Amino acid sequence: MSTEIVKKFQVIGIAVRTTNENGQAATDIQALWNRFMQEGILEKIPNKIDNTIYSIYTDYEKDHTKPYTTILGCAVSSLDEIPVGMQGKIIEQSTYSKIVVRGNIFKGLVFEAWVKIWNSNLPRTFTADYEVYGAKAQNREDAEVEIFVAVK
Repeated sequence: MSTEIVKKFQVIGIAVRTTNENGQAATDIQALWNRFMQEGILEKIPNKIDNTIYSIYTDYEKDHTKPYTTILGCAVSSLDEIPVGMQGKIIEQSTYSKIVVRGNIFKGLVFEAWVKIWNSNLPRTFTADYEVYGAKAQNREDAEVEIFVAVK
């Protein structure tokens, strides 16, 4: 785990409002990923910087135990053109703890990392946290995913 300052960036993608209560987020976020892949959302995002996929957790009602919004999308150069059914979000510059996980995405790799984060004593700000699925995450059975957790 390392700490770094991430400059402001903007994303466009599809979103769902969810909660970790009763395992609801696992169902909702899986459905969001399925929709993202089945509807070819990646190809429909305008002004993409590249094909890296971001899974962003933001608009927390309080903390990870209360409702929040998940956005699945890409970093973009502009929010001037947001397609119907998608949403744009500015992620402000902030300090983040960066956690890199490696292994099989299909075996709960990322979820297990979040359970550790939820049970840690990280001084979280609950502004915007996110996962980065770049080139090293393309092989789902031997993936590398970066998780950024906003901290004080």
